[in-house]
Amino acid sequence: MARVTVEDCIDKVENRFDLVLLASHRARMVSSGSQITVDRDNDKNPVVALREIAETTVSPGDLKEDLIHSLQKYVEVDEPEPEAPLIGAAPGAGVDSDDTEVTSDRMTEEELLKGLEGLAPPEEQPEEEE
Repeated sequence: MARVTVEDCIDKVENRFDLVLLASHRARMVSSGSQITVDRDNDKNPVVALREIAETTVSPGDLKEDLIHSLQKYVEVDEPEPEAPLIGAAPGAGVDSDDTEVTSDRMTEEELLKGLEGLAPPEEQPEEEE
């Protein structure tokens, strides 16, 4: 029976703590019925997992991604954001399902500047004496 030590795997996974996490995750995968990629040789699942990592028959990067995915409780899905209600619309009013055309008023930059000038009084500048 061949012994697998950390030194056999350390060049594949530099961090010993990561190695323990990856090997234990792979051992759980083997226990749940995943195909092994090396000869079992009457070894237990943790030893098989370490031998797979040492012989690079399984990718440590793939194991790490699978471990992260298995630990996630909430999977983020890219869904479109709900559209914000139009400004000035009634708070409880929604768009009817039979409305097919939605129009919105657009304001040009010049109209915006004119509206802003009307809101604030112009600054008074002292007149120069000659």
